[in-house]
Amino acid sequence: MSAVDTERREALEAAGAGAGAGHGEAGEAGSRAADESSAVVKRRYVRRMFSEIAPTYDLLNRLLSFNIDGRWRRRAIDVLGWERHPRGMFLDACAGTLDMSVELSRRAGFAGTIVAADFAEAMLRAGRTKVRGGAVRPVVADALQLPLGDGSVDGAMVAFGVRNFADIDAGLRELARVLKPGARLVVLDCSSPPSRLVRGVYQVYFRQLLPLVGRVVSGHRTAYRYLPESVAHFPPAPALKARLERAGLARVTYDTLTLGVTAVHWGERPGVDGAAA
Repeated sequence: MSAVDTERREALEAAGAGAGAGHGEAGEAGSRAADESSAVVKRRYVRRMFSEIAPTYDLLNRLLSFNIDGRWRRRAIDVLGWERHPRGMFLDACAGTLDMSVELSRRAGFAGTIVAADFAEAMLRAGRTKVRGGAVRPVVADALQLPLGDGSVDGAMVAFGVRNFADIDAGLRELARVLKPGARLVVLDCSSPPSRLVRGVYQVYFRQLLPLVGRVVSGHRTAYRYLPESVAHFPPAPALKARLERAGLARVTYDTLTLGVTAVHWGERPGVDGAAA
């Protein structure tokens, strides 16, 4: 098998890993071991892939989303509820090139701190020229092992990162862990359009044109093949809502955006500060 074939196989394996709903107490030891092995493969591939495409990541985001991705990110921050704690500390998990952090830091009235965590240091470095002032604090860290205490942040957000988790459910639990009671988690990610017609057009674009353009611009052989495969294995919006609830969040809801190609979910850690008890 050639090096190219090996890379493609690894990308496809990574895309499908971490998305399962878990085995529960009755799960077999062999199944758990296989899941753990898949998680290791996915984590290694995703970290390497984002490190390699970091220089062209922003350009391709704008190009491949027809420059709509900024609108999606603004909508996600609109529902974060940061206005309740404008001087608080917020987490941007899977912060990438810092678009979400910078958008929040520029909101009128925001005077807090944003911990921008990503395990691909090259992505954080690619976005550092966007940062002005001291509100955004980049940290190299895995979203599944955050260097934050229990109940330590006033809100958390993750844009286009949850489907890349080595273990989605463990990642959602970790994000819920660091929220203060009443604090909100916002998840923005790709979704599957409910309309059969839209979904058909979307699949042609996503599986044929997008990988070609992504490969030509980035020079990476597999990154933009991994993207549609990872979306195909990602839970649809209603299922992701249920998994956020299982992770311990209350009042979970979601909106679909741009004919359903993306969705923004949000929910709160139960407790005081106006959240569900």
